[in-house]
Amino acid sequence: MKFIVDECTGSHVADFLKSLGHDVISVYDDCRGISDKVVLEIANRAFRIIITNDKDFGNQIFKNNVPHKGVLFLRLKNERFQNKIMVIKEFLNLNINMINEFIVLKQNSFKISKLK
Repeated sequence: MKFIVDECTGSHVADFLKSLGHDVISVYDDCRGISDKVVLEIANRAFRIIITNDKDFGNQIFKNNVPHKGVLFLRLKNERFQNKIMVIKEFLNLNINMINEFIVLKQNSFKISKLK
């Protein structure tokens, strides 16, 4: 899969995904400081799934109808990178098609949100 890991989510998550063989851009490592708008543009052009814990992506997508190729939005109480990795790993093991879906990941559950 192709991912772009948002700056606030961190490079440890990006490194973990790379170790699994995924094609990953880390905003933190590769293009620190770019806007959410630019992250969405990069993701759309390259068919990348965004991984973030920044709720502004939801605002852009649902309020402004900004297109996307998939988003994993981490909504976790424990924001340590080890916990983020564990939750992502468990979700990826479910083999769910994430293209064009906005998925909210919580500690032990997930929800697919769709435009109305």
